[in-house]
Amino acid sequence: MTTTVAEAAAPARPPRLRSILAGCAGNLVESFDWFVYAAFGLYFSEVFFPDGDRTTQLLNTAAVFGVGFLARPVGAWLMGLYGDRVGRKAAMVAAVSLMSVGSLLIAICPGEAQIGVAAPAILVFARILQGISMGGEYGAGATYLAEMSSRHHRGFWSGIFYSTLIGGQLLAMGILLILNAVLDAEQMQAWGWRIGFLVGAVLAITVFWLRRGMEETPSFHARTGPEATTWGLIRSHPRETLTVIGLTAGGTLCYYVYTTYSQKFLVNTSGFTKEQANLITAGALAVFMFATPAFGALSDRIGRRPLLIAFGVLGVGLTWPILSLLAGTRDAWTAFALVTGALLIQACYSSVNAVVKAELFPTATRALGVALPYSIANALFGGTAEFVALAFKQAGRETAFFTYVTVVIAASLVVYVTMADTRRTSRIAEH
Repeated sequence: MTTTVAEAAAPARPPRLRSILAGCAGNLVESFDWFVYAAFGLYFSEVFFPDGDRTTQLLNTAAVFGVGFLARPVGAWLMGLYGDRVGRKAAMVAAVSLMSVGSLLIAICPGEAQIGVAAPAILVFARILQGISMGGEYGAGATYLAEMSSRHHRGFWSGIFYSTLIGGQLLAMGILLILNAVLDAEQMQAWGWRIGFLVGAVLAITVFWLRRGMEETPSFHARTGPEATTWGLIRSHPRETLTVIGLTAGGTLCYYVYTTYSQKFLVNTSGFTKEQANLITAGALAVFMFATPAFGALSDRIGRRPLLIAFGVLGVGLTWPILSLLAGTRDAWTAFALVTGALLIQACYSSVNAVVKAELFPTATRALGVALPYSIANALFGGTAEFVALAFKQAGRETAFFTYVTVVIAASLVVYVTMADTRRTSRIAEH
């Protein structure tokens, strides 16, 4: 079924605005819970994987990070169907509940020295729960926000949505910086890292209650047509499904290279201390967070496609130089400028990626259409970013990873150039 885009409505009414803000707040907490793992990985890798050198420990930790990503398509599939059949709000409540359980499990799990191989097994199980949660959160959250926003401000709210993802990651880094200031290295290694996961579990429980008071979207209430099914999505919307996979691949890989992996890269390759790497990454993320809504608002004026093409062209041309210079620098301000510059390029993609996906699909299958192909690409390229990078480094061919990132962005650029601008062809109806 194809819905028609009505002419512009006024900005969201107060009840809708409150629901949008509640959804964004929940998205921030989900992101915090997800990225605490990456932020604290330098500290708990020895607790769960005590054997081998630092690169081997980080490689094992990154592999578990990747397992969480492999669970995201499962969560996207389950929560996407749930969101299209029962409601966006119901899917968002379910997602945050799983995230809380996963964070709590990691917070209280003994290390390998206490319970042997059961420790990494519990870690993997907890990350699977969080992966299912995050996979469902993105589709339901992006769909909810797009449907609740007015047409003329949808790009801006897409940028806000993504800035809450960054905000969650930045909050995780902030907790890490605070703990580094009050605890010594031995305390951080022994038990300090657990505080981040405990905070995440408590925040997720708070968001559970917050989300129970949200409104359902008018688009969901007005939906018509057959009930959403996986086969129905593939059969009726193959082009849109493949478009989401293609446009996501380069963006999600680049995002995880310059956010979660850059922290390890600065320590393991550039030679900065953990504390310096944390400060550099946190500062760059703060700039990124504030830039994303501005880029989203720009897309409301000039369209989504020009920003996506700008990301693709700049990403292809500058990825190798940025990573090469970052590998060789020992100056913290230079490293900050390089990471920040890379993330400003990334903002061209991140600011609009949520709304572009939502605008591709009709209401009846929108949550599944946004979530499932996105999570597949996210698992294949985003979730494996750290593991692939560390594998290249361990093999003594770290610069080959720079080529890999460039090639994947180039493939996504082809999609950006050939796709329609969803600002003009949006299938989200105003109500």
